[in-house]
Amino acid sequence: MKQRQIRLKLEEVKDFVTAASRCDFDVDVFYNRFVVDAKSIVGVLGLDLNRILTVSYNGYNPEFEKMINRLAKAG
Repeated sequence: MKQRQIRLKLEEVKDFVTAASRCDFDVDVFYNRFVVDAKSIVGVLGLDLNRILTVSYNGYNPEFEKMINRLAKAG
């Protein structure tokens, strides 16, 4: 299980959800006690985007890794 901390801006949510949706494994995003499916745009938009979010996943997708790396550096 990999966990990475990211910071998402509102304009990045669509690209993040699209990248997560292309993964053939589960991707979760959480902050405190709230856990949402990263493939759900409504779920991700329901999180506090002003906070650092933790992404948890168990698999590898090059496009998703590129997105995670970019968002991790932005934080």
